Amino acid sequence: MMNVSRRTLLKAGLAALAVPSVAACNNGAAARGPGEVIYWLWDSAQLPMYTECAKVFHEQNPQYSVKIEQYGWGDYWSKLVTGFISETAPDVFTSHSAKYPLFADKGQVLAIDDFVTKDSVDLGIYQKGLAERWIGADGKRYGLPKDFDSEVYFYNSAFTEAAGITPEQLNSMTWNPQDGGTFEEVVRRLTVDSKGRRGDQPGFDPKNVKVFGLGYGDAGGADGQTSWSWYAASNGWKYSEGEPWGTKFFYGDPKFTDTIGWWRGLITKGYMPTYAQAKSGVDVTTSFGAGKYGMTPNGSWMLGTYQTLKDVKTKLARLPIGPIGKRVSMMNGLADTIWAGTTRRDASWAWVKFLGSQTAQDIVAKAGVVFPAVSASLPAAKAKFAANGWDVTPFLETVEAGDVFPYPANPNAADVTAVMTPAMDAVMSFEAAPASLAKANDDVNQILAATA
Repeated sequence: MMNVSRRTLLKAGLAALAVPSVAACNNGAAARGPGEVIYWLWDSAQLPMYTECAKVFHEQNPQYSVKIEQYGWGDYWSKLVTGFISETAPDVFTSHSAKYPLFADKGQVLAIDDFVTKDSVDLGIYQKGLAERWIGADGKRYGLPKDFDSEVYFYNSAFTEAAGITPEQLNSMTWNPQDGGTFEEVVRRLTVDSKGRRGDQPGFDPKNVKVFGLGYGDAGGADGQTSWSWYAASNGWKYSEGEPWGTKFFYGDPKFTDTIGWWRGLITKGYMPTYAQAKSGVDVTTSFGAGKYGMTPNGSWMLGTYQTLKDVKTKLARLPIGPIGKRVSMMNGLADTIWAGTTRRDASWAWVKFLGSQTAQDIVAKAGVVFPAVSASLPAAKAKFAANGWDVTPFLETVEAGDVFPYPANPNAADVTAVMTPAMDAVMSFEAAPASLAKANDDVNQILAATA
């Protein structure tokens, strides 16, 4: 994810934008054929399968062709904003549900409702809730879903076996903010100090830990997607009124602050690294691969990365059942969107429609990198993941049961993040108490009120 300064710059860069003038657009239009579409994505792992999609698309639509450009996440969004400002943005680009609200608010992405209606696009082919995710606060549609994700725990099965923890125990964990439930018992058992004593054994030294039972990558900022989101949600908390379009946020709710207080307490007990250790410059997956963590939470988009950790036998476990009596997961997804300034609207729409079709998503599914948004394409993805050694059931159970909640969306997401990231960092660094999040929440709601 981008850091606060990048997000703030993104918001500031877009603040002065107006809807681009089609006549002034300069994304290489004159140098290209009338049917050539420039398409951007950020995930290098997905480049081969989308190259194949472009080939099939051209075979089916010889009047159109696609030029694909891939940039890393850190550069992608800043380049995109630069393209908006200079009117050199790609015709079509992969978008994130946290980003498009601002782009739509600034008139930089094209509403596709008329195209969808004209071509009678069947929105019922997608996983439940995904198509609706791309309807903006203005009621207009800004993309067709391409994939979805959820979260689970990746665990080191050699460590769990050595600790005497069974897969059944891992997949039936419960948690609460008072004593952590059986989830905390598992984390405690997986933690080992420098003298080989486990967290649940006499003499355990929380100041000298060799293997932490639970690893994490960051303090979670405003969304906590891969850090605390499912704990808070399964404690009965929600981000805001008007979810996912936040109109009033609840970061000061005791259900949230109690959750964060418990989570931070795992550091004090020695079961989880300090924030300084977690942010030492080595990412959470690398530390997991080096045997520093018993388990780490992460999203389904990270399956390929964990696959590369050859020194660790990694398996997946369900998220814990919370005080509300069930496990829940954030469900997010990406979509392909059209730049409002493109001079190739028909060609761009044809490409977006193709990418949202089962034909394209079958290609994506068979690559075994992400979960396709089209429901009928999902079995192919499951089969490929199984061939790679993954039982992805824990990712899919909450989705299939409808026990999911959306990634929080707001045109002012950059401002919310600019407040909540340092506030959460301070809490996890023990520079501030969880109760301080009530003040941060007030600041967030003041920003929203000022921009309403």
